[in-house]
Amino acid sequence: MAEGDNRSTNQLAAETASLEEQLQGWGEVILVTDKILRWEKPWFPPAIIGVVSFVFLMIYYLDPSVLSGVSCFVMLLCLADYLVPALAPRIFGSSKWTTEQQQRFHEICSNLVKSRRRIVGWWKRLFAFKEEKPKMYFTTMLCSLAVIAWIGQQVHNLFLTYLIVSFFLLFPGLNKHGIISKYAGMAKREVNKLLKQKEKKNE
Repeated sequence: MAEGDNRSTNQLAAETASLEEQLQGWGEVILVTDKILRWEKPWFPPAIIGVVSFVFLMIYYLDPSVLSGVSCFVMLLCLADYLVPALAPRIFGSSKWTTEQQQRFHEICSNLVKSRRRIVGWWKRLFAFKEEKPKMYFTTMLCSLAVIAWIGQQVHNLFLTYLIVSFFLLFPGLNKHGIISKYAGMAKREVNKLLKQKEKKNE
């Protein structure tokens, strides 16, 4: 058991080191983005919403086709991949890279690797569920996809995408400041109250 844990830890460390090496040119940008997403200043949340709203308003105004939108998005990614590693050290100053920043960069890369592992684990569990209980798997998948399709029909595609993107960008800050755990706890307490009331009525 201990040998397996050591192997997993060593593999995690190796994957983290590899990711750090790949993202080294993006280090300064990643740290700044991390500060913004974790709401280190009170004006960061409205700034995030403002930027996302502006981008989606531009998309709504220009109304590009799917092919044009994907092409422009990939083109921006290519430009960023070429320009950021070259310009970031000049803008932020690589000589100012401190031990604390290096530690935070290491933590971010480690969290990314863990998240990737979690997603792969969920994917494997989904296929294991398919193999073990195929009928329940197909029933669950069909019902879930039908609900998602219904929501897609009720809400405008662009507005729904705007809500999803906004939530994902706000999620790290909501999580860090305990807002998600607070409301999740409140919802759990309400559900427990309802269940207890139902049990009392049944008695």
